[in-house]
Amino acid sequence: MTLPVEATFPEVTLMDVRAAAERIYGAVERTPSHWSRTLSKIAGCDVHLKFENLQFTASFKERGALNKLLSLSPAERKRGVAAMSAGNHAQGVAYHAGRLGIPATIVMPEGTPFNKVKHTKDFGARVILDGTTLNQCFERARDIARAEHLSFIHPYDDPIVIAGQGTVALELLADAPELDTLVVPIGGGGLISGIAVTAKAQLYPSMYDALKGETLPCAGQTIAEGIAVKEPGAIARRIVAALVKDVLLVREEEIERAVANLLEIEKTVVEGAGAAAFAAVVANPDIFRGRKVGIVLSGGNIDMRLLSNVILRELSREGRILSVVVEIEDRPGLLARIATLVGEAGGNILEVSHNRMITDMPAKSADLGLVIEARDAAHAGEIRNCLEAAGFSLRAA
Repeated sequence: MTLPVEATFPEVTLMDVRAAAERIYGAVERTPSHWSRTLSKIAGCDVHLKFENLQFTASFKERGALNKLLSLSPAERKRGVAAMSAGNHAQGVAYHAGRLGIPATIVMPEGTPFNKVKHTKDFGARVILDGTTLNQCFERARDIARAEHLSFIHPYDDPIVIAGQGTVALELLADAPELDTLVVPIGGGGLISGIAVTAKAQLYPSMYDALKGETLPCAGQTIAEGIAVKEPGAIARRIVAALVKDVLLVREEEIERAVANLLEIEKTVVEGAGAAAFAAVVANPDIFRGRKVGIVLSGGNIDMRLLSNVILRELSREGRILSVVVEIEDRPGLLARIATLVGEAGGNILEVSHNRMITDMPAKSADLGLVIEARDAAHAGEIRNCLEAAGFSLRAA
């Protein structure tokens, strides 16, 4: 594939991306991509997934990090490198720096998920937790790099890093040349910039603001911390403005649903940022209907407790988890009676709580909290009806 002359950039070219592919060949996974029958049916378009969550560090970030590390001179390698990251870039730099014998110092936000911090340390990097935002981490990492004469590896605003990330598109388009649309999660813009040098794509408010002239707030908690970047890279903004057709936003619950769908249907673990592109496709059926869409699952580093919470929340949204409070007399045998009714209705009790300390109820009364697993929303309704038919009063938990 060749780019039109007006779509080329001096910072990153298709030749740079191809050179990066040769440079990192054999040291990063040539991740699989395949068409998903079930997800295609859900989304209303042909969905082809690119499984970057199957990299050794579970993220595409390895590609750009390694390309940058391999570009350093022997003297620069000996002195070492510094970087800032919310997690995936940190692991990519730490793993390949350790493999190449290059000392690495990584500054990470204080709220970075524990698993990402642990893995980065396990790869041999010196980890410094400082600041609550990437901008604060950036300043600390640059200060350390200057003071210790280290080479700074930016996670997205570096042409060598961007070229490395672009190798994702080379592989995906080689596997599925019939694709007419690529959907890519956007944080700082490194991945989409590299991919856009070879194709087209899409997603966090910062890049949306930059393209659309909007000022949507980039703040608050998000499951997609990997793309929670307040200001995209300067190089990325120029490339995206020229090559990317549109940028879409998705809500938190849509990302959570995408994480759960990918786990249940594709049996693959994807973090919030990694699921954002699929969430955008499902949330915008009119845009993608009938298209052949390549979706990059950019990473799979999600904290297990968070993943468990996402699963339970999605099951609750789908009606497969029923949370109710049953008002009961505080006497022996009632709990067993209720458990029998739920079992006879085909439900599975996941959690029970017994509260006798409600002062506005008679002393011989209690609240019995139940979390019940059902097949679907209709089945949950049947379980509720069964309990009410037996004379029990229910209210939402």
